[in-house]
Amino acid sequence: MPFDTHTPSSAVSEIIANYSHTLKFYINGSPVVLDANTVDPEATLLDFIRTQRGLTGTKLGCGEGGCGACTVVYQVKQDGNVRHLAVNACLAPLASVDGKHIITVEGIGSTANPHPLQERMARLHSSQCGIVMSIYATLRNAAYERGYNLTADHVELEGALDGNLCRCTGYKPILDAAKSFVGEYVTKLGGKHEDYIVPVNVEAAHLIEGPRDGEHDGQKDLSGCPACHGRNDAPPDDPVHGMTSSTNPSTNVVHPVKSTAGNDDDSTLASNIKDSTFGQPSFNRGGEGCGRPNCCRLQATSSAPLPPLPSFPQFDFKPYRPGTELIYPPALSKHILQPLAFGNDKRLWIRPTTVDQIIAIKQVYPFAKIVGGSSEVQVEVKFKGAPYDVCIYVGDVAELSRCTLPSPRRPTLVFGANFPLAELERVCGEVYSVLGAENASALEAIRHQLRYFAGRQIRNVASAAGNVATASPISDLNPVLVATATRVVVRAASTNGGKEFAMQMHDNFFVGYRKTTLPADAVIVRFEVPVGEDLAEGEREVVRSYKQAKRKDDDIAIVTAGMYVKADADGKVIAARLVYGGMAPFTVIAKEASSFLVGKCITDPGTLQGTLDALARQFQLPYDVPGGMPTYRCTLTLSFFYRYYHELLVALGLRIPGLSNTEIEELTTEIHRGVSSGSRDNSDPYAQDIVGRQIPHLSGLKHTTGEAVYTDDMPRVGNEGYGALVISDKAHARLVSVDPSAALEMPGVLAWVDHRDVASPAANWWGHAHDEEFFKSEFVTAHGQPIGLVVADTKINAQAAARLVKVEYEILPALLTIEEAIEAGSFFDYDRRMKKGKPIETAFAEAEFVFEGTSRMGGQEHFYLETQGCLIVPKLEDGEMEVFSSTQALNATQDFVAQATGVPRNRIVARGKRMGGGFGGKETRSIQLAGIVAVAAKKLRRPIRCILDRDMDMMTSGQRHPFLTRWKVGCTKEGKVTALQCDLFCNGGYSLDLSIGVSDRALAHIDNCYHILNVDARARVCKTNTVSNTAFRGFGGPQGMFTAESYITLVAEKLGLNINLYKEGEKTHYLQVVEDWHVPRLLSDIRKECDYDHRRKEVDAWNVAHKWRKRGLAMVPTKFGMAFGLPHLNQAGALVHIYTDGSILVAHGGTEMGQGLYTKMIQVAAQELKVPLDTVFTSESSTSTVPNTSPTAASSGTDLNGMAVKNACEELNRRLAPYREKLGADAPMTKLAQAAYMDRVSLSATGHYLVPKIGYEWGNFVNPKPIFFYYTQGVAVVEVEVDCLTGDHTILRTDLKMDVGRSINPAIDYGQVEGAFIQGYGLFTMEESLWLSHNGQLFTRGPGAYKIPGFSDVPQDFRVSLLRDAEWPHLGTIASSKGVGEPPLFLGATVLFAMRDALRSARVQANLMDVQDFRAPLTAERIRLACGDVLVRHGEVKLEGKKSFFAYI
Repeated sequence: MPFDTHTPSSAVSEIIANYSHTLKFYINGSPVVLDANTVDPEATLLDFIRTQRGLTGTKLGCGEGGCGACTVVYQVKQDGNVRHLAVNACLAPLASVDGKHIITVEGIGSTANPHPLQERMARLHSSQCGIVMSIYATLRNAAYERGYNLTADHVELEGALDGNLCRCTGYKPILDAAKSFVGEYVTKLGGKHEDYIVPVNVEAAHLIEGPRDGEHDGQKDLSGCPACHGRNDAPPDDPVHGMTSSTNPSTNVVHPVKSTAGNDDDSTLASNIKDSTFGQPSFNRGGEGCGRPNCCRLQATSSAPLPPLPSFPQFDFKPYRPGTELIYPPALSKHILQPLAFGNDKRLWIRPTTVDQIIAIKQVYPFAKIVGGSSEVQVEVKFKGAPYDVCIYVGDVAELSRCTLPSPRRPTLVFGANFPLAELERVCGEVYSVLGAENASALEAIRHQLRYFAGRQIRNVASAAGNVATASPISDLNPVLVATATRVVVRAASTNGGKEFAMQMHDNFFVGYRKTTLPADAVIVRFEVPVGEDLAEGEREVVRSYKQAKRKDDDIAIVTAGMYVKADADGKVIAARLVYGGMAPFTVIAKEASSFLVGKCITDPGTLQGTLDALARQFQLPYDVPGGMPTYRCTLTLSFFYRYYHELLVALGLRIPGLSNTEIEELTTEIHRGVSSGSRDNSDPYAQDIVGRQIPHLSGLKHTTGEAVYTDDMPRVGNEGYGALVISDKAHARLVSVDPSAALEMPGVLAWVDHRDVASPAANWWGHAHDEEFFKSEFVTAHGQPIGLVVADTKINAQAAARLVKVEYEILPALLTIEEAIEAGSFFDYDRRMKKGKPIETAFAEAEFVFEGTSRMGGQEHFYLETQGCLIVPKLEDGEMEVFSSTQALNATQDFVAQATGVPRNRIVARGKRMGGGFGGKETRSIQLAGIVAVAAKKLRRPIRCILDRDMDMMTSGQRHPFLTRWKVGCTKEGKVTALQCDLFCNGGYSLDLSIGVSDRALAHIDNCYHILNVDARARVCKTNTVSNTAFRGFGGPQGMFTAESYITLVAEKLGLNINLYKEGEKTHYLQVVEDWHVPRLLSDIRKECDYDHRRKEVDAWNVAHKWRKRGLAMVPTKFGMAFGLPHLNQAGALVHIYTDGSILVAHGGTEMGQGLYTKMIQVAAQELKVPLDTVFTSESSTSTVPNTSPTAASSGTDLNGMAVKNACEELNRRLAPYREKLGADAPMTKLAQAAYMDRVSLSATGHYLVPKIGYEWGNFVNPKPIFFYYTQGVAVVEVEVDCLTGDHTILRTDLKMDVGRSINPAIDYGQVEGAFIQGYGLFTMEESLWLSHNGQLFTRGPGAYKIPGFSDVPQDFRVSLLRDAEWPHLGTIASSKGVGEPPLFLGATVLFAMRDALRSARVQANLMDVQDFRAPLTAERIRLACGDVLVRHGEVKLEGKKSFFAYI
């Protein structure tokens, strides 16, 4: 029947007339009664939570359920049992919360009384918003469902943390914190649930270490408890070691002991930090035991012998007591679900409670959208503006959530349409474990697909019905459901009299792109999966499922498959279904191949080849197929069946002639990782009182409790508006017209802002070269350029209105790639070179060998968890404004906001407290948004907030520069490189931004650690119609060093290598003397420590014995130059105040983005002023306190600001010297400050620092000044294993050793090293930015398509150490420390070179002796195709003059 898209039909209105619109639920133990008609029906649970005072710890990270920043926990009762489900609040509709208890990060603890999980994450340096709640759900379920039996497998291998991303820590410390709760026991006191105490598992968390030889910190033994024979020696009134709370047992601290199981892991945490302000030791005075598994209160008698005192440093963590957690609200047990309906003229939400109610609604309005987990619907609404006017939430319909297990009488698994996928995964696993492989392989195939389906948060609410109904061509689940001949039981008012009927999924159920044969008004009721139905005597069915994606966990499939064969005892095939996703617009059965198999004997040699041939004939993809990767996808169809064929033989117990047991194993199993381990050489060899110690990040506990305030967490300002960008959707075009009239008519819209509102046409141009506009005025030169800003009263209204702005274009030709720009001669005005030695042609003529090659690197998305955002507050007089911006560059923000609004810089105050990550992406690109929003704030004379969604951020903010380098090397017959010529081309995008500096640094790093006598290197910046690429951690260094390792690797492969390592005092190709050179020692040390030579032999032996599973081993050094390329940026200022109560306020020009700069600066100030750490504070960074600052970039934040702070403190110490002499050297600052104040001595001082010596002159090839102040150095050794059938890989072990000088805070530096390595690993192996070739739009604009490393990508053995016992006579930095943020990132390339080492063996095996390209990232696709075996050749898709679907810029 016809239906007005804005007003529900009268028939629907009649059905819902008596439905309630009141939602009743709990948040953090407090009841909420909400009239749902008072909130926007477009709002999600996240939107609602963040409007509540004090609940901003739940963040919007991506809006598509892919990052975990929005995770909350649903506490629900299911079948009488309390369950804790981690869910994505960004996807959850408000209709889903009725009758539930929602727990946010704030609900489990605070900085004053943190939950043990929050405390451990903070103290173990693993703070990252969002992840806390996923681990929390795991702990609660372990307590409730397993009698507290939590294993490391539960934490790491069973998907508990899937769906959570971290861009900072490298994941290891998060896993360590989570695994500290691991235990296969329960400490019961009195036998009641509330008495459980879960000991700290120091072994699982890798926290065990005894004092090193000659080391002892003099710490008291704090391991006992009052219940353990009075072994505690802290008096009750001891302010340091006494009670922190006398009433709440959850505040007591447990002191773990080493298990008798033993563990040789060489890792620890410095726990006795001087003046640490949280997590101090305290003791249980309640007589309930200390929480240790061998506590005396748990022994049969109190006279049991005492365990020996531990000899390792102690970790004073609160015990975990599940009995003190938030309970399930008793009132919810009495809550009766009533049908709900609420909304407005845009959307109506209906929450029925029975299937009959759903049928009635669908009968009168068949196009009402059924919503279960909302994982697809919310994405379509948010990012595509899908107009779903009536949505039926079915998550609370009990009939759709039931499950019946198979039985002898009915060998069928039956589960409801809305049975959660996480539960289906569990049920399939449990039933399979009982019935076994012979009887239930179908269930294991389903479980296998679900294990890697999305993240745990989505699996907890998503359903099979959602997968089936949306009919995605790359569905994980649909191929295996088709293969198993699953039946879909359906009800539809229009069919079968409204009664149930079954549809066979293998019988043309899927008929087109996102189309099925379901009636329009159908409601899926349940699924019936046959489990060994209709099997005669001696017959077996073998079902397997396969999936290949860019990343193993939580990733969208490239190709999926479900395969079914029924065979008799002799191996003759009776029935077969080979089903694929990702090879057509919908899930398809390979009919020819399936038919070919029937009647064949599996052991017949022709069966395998005939099936492969049939598959190849059916799946012939064109080169420009949507989704790209045609050869890889075709190869995967063959590889999957090749694996299945051998699995089938094994399952049937049939002989595999000619195959060894090793070959059978690698052909029939996937790469599996174990529980990860690792170590840090945790020691503080250069510790002073405060500097040099492992002090936890001072905001870490705020992060983990949700109390840390980021830009969007700031309370709404009165009269605040919200901005939404309108961007270009063409790569190159003339703007014919822009019409915002429809947007301006929308309710709540306040204004349209564009280039005409900027102070002047000239003021609209910004950037280092003033070559880009805040608002495009005549031409757009890339997809994603801002055209205007819609301002409305709310974010939802602003974004809805922005979609209504009509832009008319005249399309112009576009250049996307480096290759296209080179061919067209499209370059920016930049052409620089570095030269050294003889004329390069002479050097090549004298070389004994000359090799040429090309290195190609893609870009990389920053993917900081907090997107670009700002809040602009105009002061309404004199043009003053406060700019709260998530930026690394407050000075430049102030500058360009002043320009755009037409006022002097002294009217603009740019402020920033912290960022949720930056990585260079907020050095310049944040300025664009701040300028745009400032213009709007000026125009409307009201505060304006704008926080970009993830897709908008990625489309507008720029990435790491892609590079193409053509190189030529000359060398001796022994492999010593004597000459190097390079032409470097980077893709700058549509504007110059920082491309000159990036290219300069790339030029300076094309030597890496190798001394080459004759060098001629040149760099150009390509101008293309893509995003303006920008700063990213490493800033050109990784691109240059990748070139160096490429030519070094080629020479080594061709000739063996006489390594060209620099020696102390030698000169680089830019004529800078190499000083404090420790790379040779680093290489020597790590070679011994990781047993490299022995492992090299083992890897070679492995590769001889294995055909389809190869291993690789690589060792790579790095030399990273430290300084800004522009000399004037190498300066910093600071301002230090001492107040008369002895407290100290430190301000400086650096910004905090999670890297711990504020913590280090406070350490410096406390050390210099000789005060306790907790008396020093930094509030924020601001242009009103420290002017003319440099960006916090180039790994220089500590170097520059640390010296400026030191300089200010030295001045204050000079002023305080007479009072120290008078009052005593140990006089507290309170007395010193009061005495100085009374004598009218200023207690405020500024500090300034400039880096000496540097000042490189381009074009001076004789005696230029140094370009860098010093070098941070490091080495990595990586061992990998590669699956040659699929392209999957795993890192078996990583060893990192870094020279960071005398670290100011080793704990923070360890985190920087690990995090940088994982980010570099992503850059070189899986993070691939893709553009659509036909229109230049960015395709990878969220975690669904763009993959950064996840928890399952962490090295299985991850060892990190810092260089000790070295000298740095030329290092003139603060405390002789070194910058560490960027240098370790390139070491992630070691994974690529290790995989390349593995691929060499595979290619030799395939009789391919040529060297494959040096191209990054080395994705699963490139790994698989590089193997070059017969399956790849069989699946090859020819170019045939077509463009690829994707452009690789």
